[in-house]
Amino acid sequence: MDTTRLTAIDVHTHAEISRDGASSLSPELLAASADHFKAHGHRQPGIDETAAYYRDRDMAAVVFTVDAEHATGHPRIANEEIAEDCARHPGTLIPFASIDPHKGRAGVREARKLVERYGVRGFKFHPSLQGFAPDDPIAYPLYDVIQELGAVAIFHTGQTGIGAGVRGGGGIRLRYSNPMLVDDVAVDFPDLRIILAHPSFPWQDEALAVAGHKEHVHIDLSGWSPKYFPPQLIRYANSLLQDKVLFGSDYPVLTPDRWLADFATLDIKDTVRPKILKDNAVRLLFREK
Repeated sequence: MDTTRLTAIDVHTHAEISRDGASSLSPELLAASADHFKAHGHRQPGIDETAAYYRDRDMAAVVFTVDAEHATGHPRIANEEIAEDCARHPGTLIPFASIDPHKGRAGVREARKLVERYGVRGFKFHPSLQGFAPDDPIAYPLYDVIQELGAVAIFHTGQTGIGAGVRGGGGIRLRYSNPMLVDDVAVDFPDLRIILAHPSFPWQDEALAVAGHKEHVHIDLSGWSPKYFPPQLIRYANSLLQDKVLFGSDYPVLTPDRWLADFATLDIKDTVRPKILKDNAVRLLFREK
């Protein structure tokens, strides 16, 4: 990928619908997410439409789904399908994958295949939706192969709109998405490149502490309009963590157009803006393994 021509790299976008029209979430959880984001009627773009959207804006985007089959019983979108579709747009889309940690050795074999045969560059974990704590040894074989292959692990952190307002939260436990649980992962896998996704409400200070303390832990800014960012997140992004903070939108529920318009109003140093929008992602995603 020629990153010199890009204005930004969005490290957090979702493949919500498969080639045959199947959704990545059950109707109940999808409706709860739409309620949370006030995104009723939002379209679920396919990979080609996503690529066209970002290409028109001279941007690149990381694309992934979430495999939560064990906890939800809902079939995932195939990682191979997403990677193959992204491969049609090599100058625009960056394929990530998602493997439920409960899949054990089968998941480890799949991760290796996805990186070596399909060019996948990272893996998305949603601990609350997948029903596991990030520091649970059940996931360690998967982290081990991701670290070995030089790929990136991105963890949902903080509250989630998925299950919000549903009876019992749809069975989704928020405590699994405390970023402090990822601190153990960063200790036990010191060369694993990690992204803590989202402003981590109600654990923003924990996320800043982990990213500030652990060499390869980063933070993406997806899922929130920048005008709602906690002041300490802006302060750290502008100073101590300026090389570890990444632009992410959460497309399609939050578009880059909306995110960037609000980001432009923040008091961010001129020298820091390009780091957040592109430079930090280039260094993280395209360094030599």
